[in-house]
Amino acid sequence: KGAGGGDLQASKATFSGANVEEKDWRVSLSMPNIDGFAQSEILAPLASTGNKFVFPYTPTIIVQHSANYSNVAPIHNNYPFFAYQNSQVNELVIVGQFYVQNALEARYWVAALHYLRSVTKMDFGTNGSGNPPPIVKLNGYGDYVFNDLPGIITTFTVDMPNEVDYIATGIDSQTGDPAGSKYISWAPAESQFSVSVQPIYSRKKVSEFNYGSFVKGELIDKGYI
Repeated sequence: KGAGGGDLQASKATFSGANVEEKDWRVSLSMPNIDGFAQSEILAPLASTGNKFVFPYTPTIIVQHSANYSNVAPIHNNYPFFAYQNSQVNELVIVGQFYVQNALEARYWVAALHYLRSVTKMDFGTNGSGNPPPIVKLNGYGDYVFNDLPGIITTFTVDMPNEVDYIATGIDSQTGDPAGSKYISWAPAESQFSVSVQPIYSRKKVSEFNYGSFVKGELIDKGYI
């Protein structure tokens, strides 16, 4: 009986027909479709997570949208007027922890670091094309949060603490086993990656934007947020 003495009505348990667990909602950054990335041995561990850099633990993401107005303040007036200028999506800051407990995880940590180094550099030097750093796609938290959001990595930071253990890994070993490997690196047992992603849209994508469709959620799978 309830607190008032009346009988409580029990509700029936139901199960969703959709298999939600099969949805990959982890936060990830795609591998650029460039030959150098596909052929890189040091980036090979990213193939195990669908050819993308996946944050292994749920990160913190700071999302900021802004609508900009100019302040029109006529003289002898108590209240200024605001004239709309534009709207924009500011940088997304992703902060995620990395925990390394074995050589295989250490190899993935090294691949993640090298991935971020690579996507923040232009194609410069011998036989370089002069192209700017590549555009990547951010995904995470399902269809209506981050769905193939195009962006550029503007900054990233990685802390390498001095109070944690470091795990050795073989870069040229599929298992990360440093024994017999020619190239060996060490990864911290605990570290933090901070990545700033600036959403970016081409002039063509901007011209195709439709406000009514966006409000209805029909453009979310096209990368607009």
